[in-house]
Amino acid sequence: MADLLTATPATAVPSPPRRTRRRWRNTLIGWSFILPNFLGFAVLTLIPVIAALVLSFMDWDSYNAPEWVGLKNFQRLLDDESTKIALRNTAYYALGHVPLTVLAALGLALLLNRKIAGVGFFRAAAFFPYITSMVAVAIVWNMLFNPEVGPVNQFLHFIGIDDAPGWTTSTTWAMPAVILTSVWRDMGYYMILFLAGLQAIPTEHYEAAKMDGANNWQRFRNVTLPGLRPVTFLVLILLTVQSFKVFDLIVVMTDGGPGRATLVLSQQIYRQGIVEGEFGYASAISLVLFALVLVLTLTQFWFNNRRERS
Repeated sequence: MADLLTATPATAVPSPPRRTRRRWRNTLIGWSFILPNFLGFAVLTLIPVIAALVLSFMDWDSYNAPEWVGLKNFQRLLDDESTKIALRNTAYYALGHVPLTVLAALGLALLLNRKIAGVGFFRAAAFFPYITSMVAVAIVWNMLFNPEVGPVNQFLHFIGIDDAPGWTTSTTWAMPAVILTSVWRDMGYYMILFLAGLQAIPTEHYEAAKMDGANNWQRFRNVTLPGLRPVTFLVLILLTVQSFKVFDLIVVMTDGGPGRATLVLSQQIYRQGIVEGEFGYASAISLVLFALVLVLTLTQFWFNNRRERS
């Protein structure tokens, strides 16, 4: 009798139809969460990418029926001088924009990670350019870089530099002017990422290094930089993709000029597709740009994994 009173009641096992209904209900609940996002991704990204892939093997001007041309668009890439210049300019922009932005953002983060008066204001001021309209940024910096009356050249004349650069009117200095503007706009955003990384490094690591006699540079090299490796990797990936997609800043600031000095691949795609109506050729350039970014991203992943294993 006592065993009967203390015995644990057996758990009721749902019947097979009931388990099936529960599984279907959980599946539908899961789909209801991901379906809106997946539909947006499919309509706005996946389908256009697949359409661009198919169009890259066709000749289509949006007025006549598309015609299959095989690899003709890709062969044209090899002979198109404007596309070659755009590819070189894009690489030039990325090589300047990525390292300078990383250095500026990291420097700002180190400076504003200290307990100083008004640090919140300075962080907000550094982040503000990133949320400012790109058109406004481009127009203001065009005025600053004006060779005749711009404050930049006025300052250079003031410190004794008579032969100041022509900036956006010079084929030599137009791209550096665009890169400097991009760095100024983007460094605040990446500063926030570096700040988050700095504040995630345990203070015990710095205290241990200080007790071992490490100076400021040794603590930065052996504690800060390794602690920031995940954030640095993320910043490099984001900046590389962003650099190869640059479009609006260059269109407003230089429109690819003077000449073709700042023409980049995104603008070349726009000119060939939207302006010239050669959607097949523009899709082929888009595919090359996608492959280029994919290869660079995979290389960065491989390099990062190799460093983590070593």
